[in-house]
Amino acid sequence: MRKRIQRVAVLGAGVMGSRIACHLANAGLQVWLLDMVPPALNEKEKQQGLTTENPSFRNRIVHDALQAAIKSKPSPIFHQNVLQRIRTGNFEDDLPRIAECDWIIEAVVEQLPVKQSLFERVEQYRKPGTYVSTNTSGIPIHLLAEGRSSDFRQHFCGTHFFNPPRYLPLLEIIPGPDTQPEMIEVLNQLGDRVLGKTTVICKDTPAFIANRIGVFSMMLVFRLMEQQGWKIEEIDALTGPLIGHPKSATFRTADVVGIDTMVHVARGLYENCPHDEQRDIFQVPGFLQQMVSNQRLGDKTGAGFYKKTKSADGQSEILVLRLDTQEYTPRQKFQHPAIEQAKNIGTLTERLQFLHGLKDRVGEFFRHFTYGLLAYVSHRIPEIADELYKVDDAMRAGFGWEMGPFEIWEALGVEPTIAAMEALGLKPAPWVKDMVNKGCKQFYARENGRVQYYDLQERGYRPVPGSQELILLRNFSQQVLWQNAGTTLYHVGDGVLNLAIHTKMNTIGSEVIQGIQKALEWAEAHYEGLVIGQEAPNFSAGANVALILTLALEQEWDELAAAVQAFQQTSLHIRYAPVPVIVAARGLTLGGGCEFCLHADAVQAHAETYMGLVEVGVGLIPAGGGTKEMTYRASIAYRQGEIDLPKLQERFLTVAMAKVSASAAEAFDLQLLRPGHDQVTMNANRLLAEAKQRVLEMARRGYVPPTPPRIKVLGREALGLFLTGIYAMQEGQYISEHDAKVAKKLAYVMSGGDLSEATEVTEQYLLDLEREAFLSLCGEAKTLERLQSVLKHGRPVRN
Repeated sequence: MRKRIQRVAVLGAGVMGSRIACHLANAGLQVWLLDMVPPALNEKEKQQGLTTENPSFRNRIVHDALQAAIKSKPSPIFHQNVLQRIRTGNFEDDLPRIAECDWIIEAVVEQLPVKQSLFERVEQYRKPGTYVSTNTSGIPIHLLAEGRSSDFRQHFCGTHFFNPPRYLPLLEIIPGPDTQPEMIEVLNQLGDRVLGKTTVICKDTPAFIANRIGVFSMMLVFRLMEQQGWKIEEIDALTGPLIGHPKSATFRTADVVGIDTMVHVARGLYENCPHDEQRDIFQVPGFLQQMVSNQRLGDKTGAGFYKKTKSADGQSEILVLRLDTQEYTPRQKFQHPAIEQAKNIGTLTERLQFLHGLKDRVGEFFRHFTYGLLAYVSHRIPEIADELYKVDDAMRAGFGWEMGPFEIWEALGVEPTIAAMEALGLKPAPWVKDMVNKGCKQFYARENGRVQYYDLQERGYRPVPGSQELILLRNFSQQVLWQNAGTTLYHVGDGVLNLAIHTKMNTIGSEVIQGIQKALEWAEAHYEGLVIGQEAPNFSAGANVALILTLALEQEWDELAAAVQAFQQTSLHIRYAPVPVIVAARGLTLGGGCEFCLHADAVQAHAETYMGLVEVGVGLIPAGGGTKEMTYRASIAYRQGEIDLPKLQERFLTVAMAKVSASAAEAFDLQLLRPGHDQVTMNANRLLAEAKQRVLEMARRGYVPPTPPRIKVLGREALGLFLTGIYAMQEGQYISEHDAKVAKKLAYVMSGGDLSEATEVTEQYLLDLEREAFLSLCGEAKTLERLQSVLKHGRPVRN
């Protein structure tokens, strides 16, 4: 029987330990979080008359660490209720409690003697067969297990979480020489399905996989910067989203990680990798050593490569370090015509090809950086992993790269890249040429939604384990049924269609409306049902603001009214289609994206779903059916015996305050997701597959679309309450005159208009009201100012 993990002890409540505990609790596990007893009473405790036997003193370190984690931004928890699953204690009084646990995670300071000493104490209390793991980022697993019993060693491994554990999905699992395979399989499945992690099983080599490659790439950038004469902000402009890396790029990432931490890892790799052909890259450059000496360690000291300060007029200003003088100066924007051109290239593959083909110093940088990185990675197989897909998985999940190294190589062309490398004096590992000579021209083979990788031992392709359980749309390129500029319709097997949105920020304009209508037509005619969703980080940032603004400024009211009506009818089509429609939501699910969710048969939401009806923020109200739907959901609550006004008021405030959930769990609190109906997926890689299963479950039960409801609205009873509250907020100067105007329009719609008594109305009645209110607000100068501000600055101006 496979071991079940329900109770976990986390030993060490520092930055990593406390946040690992929070994420385990996010996933529904019961957690004990333990740390040291303080060495002595502090002044506050002495004034309170506490003794060293008082629990509040003895648990001070763990309590303060957990509170600091909870207050940190971004939050490590999905919901405040998560904290009910975390209990705190100390190593002296509570270590025996580990006997109750199924898994013990060590997360104390990164020093071998300290960890070994703790494991000696752990062995006194753990039950035989209990799993023990270490969160070390680089200490060899076999050294940590030395001196322990046979049972301990058989149930011991590394589990390297990446910081912050809630948001970075990589979990490296590192077996020791004696680790039982069953333990690795159990933690692999737990990490994947329960914790929502991309689990990568690594070899016990220095820094494992992600940090070995990630730190090399950063150290390579440092060397190229010095050789080619680049500035810090120029490098960050080149090594961020432009090439599919996070916005933090190179130097901002270093500030977040900590300059001292990066130096420590680089030195460790230099010392522990004597046979690495690029070992010299890990020698710490002088400017880094000087920064550590000057305590310029990044965010932890308030100054690193960047420093945030206040200008003479009190405005926040970002300064950047000049490495030659070690002085801070104002950050300069890097402008280059080819960079601006590249930003307008839609796909990452095409953008990478363009950038590496440039004949100037930008192209020279990219060729030296990318080809150097790819050559290095090829030589790490099979040193750090036998399977190349693990390297790609680790870099995507641990460093946030859109493509892993071998995927980048494919995007640039395997054979042309080999030739380009050699032209720069770089040599890929011999197995790469052997692969090509055998007729295997790619690292991956994709067909019918399945993906295979080139295996060095077999010298041929093998299926990526578990890939058959996932829906990764890049593997379904041969199953495209229809597409336009903003959407693509795939057949993802078993008679289920998947519509992917791929506009900028997946905003909703006419092409998306057309795509959804076309997908529904195909599904109704030939298929079991439809999933709307994609692998991109965000489901949808909402309606196309530029389109609304253009039509409003040009006073094309008939065209704008037609566009709003088409949006509303698309929402209704989602609701009443004769086949099940599931929305797979993740990341930003705002405005119109949220409205589609409200009308779907069900939402399969990733745990990191930030959902809300945010139109009020730009001086409008939801008009794709969102205002109607929130009114309807209050009506459902009345029928279930709830008191009328409070339920309507809750939903009114959700819309009027443009509330956005900080997780899928919070979306249930906002009544945007429905308990027992909508579901949450922890692992983003499984989201589309689990949405597909929902479609099939509904279809196999014999799907029947819902009957259009009669909606109870409260008329003047609700309107009077809302108007009184709005007046008080305006008089107290909590909202502007324009905010009050928008809130009154919303109140009018959600009350069902100026009706003398509670009345049952149709959906179309409310849709007409919300459309009229939306159009009237589009003519307001203050609304137009806010829309223009969103386009220019990414946020509305307060007016």
